[in-house]
Amino acid sequence: MSKPKVLIASDHAGVDTKRDLVRLLNALELEAVDLGPFDTTPVDYPDFAQDLARRVVAGEGAWGVLICGSGIGMSIAANKVVGARAALVSDPYSARMAREHNDANILVLGARVIGPELMRENIEAFARASFTPGNDGRHARRVAKLNAPLP
Repeated sequence: MSKPKVLIASDHAGVDTKRDLVRLLNALELEAVDLGPFDTTPVDYPDFAQDLARRVVAGEGAWGVLICGSGIGMSIAANKVVGARAALVSDPYSARMAREHNDANILVLGARVIGPELMRENIEAFARASFTPGNDGRHARRVAKLNAPLP
């Protein structure tokens, strides 16, 4: 059985953190696919966020992880891609809820906001969780609204 693929990318502020998280994903029996960048030369984060988001939506990975200094820019850029549901989280509860209630397919982390241990906890919580449509389908209904184009 093949391991689920998790796509991961960052900007220059998240390169070092990304290396550590690739090792963590692999240790969790996931196949981490690093989409760059691979050094700390300044880059434009929207390019990396949107590339990862398009790939996740296209099914190239089960889900994705984005890292930048605050996580804010990556979240905004990724969520411009139709079908991407990128969630910026800073605690394991939010990481779990992003998956369970919002069917988030991209986890976004701020390298300058939370430390390595909390990042690991967030990834573990996100990886272990799965979407729950709700007993009455309320979460599924809400996710459908998130995916619907605006009038």
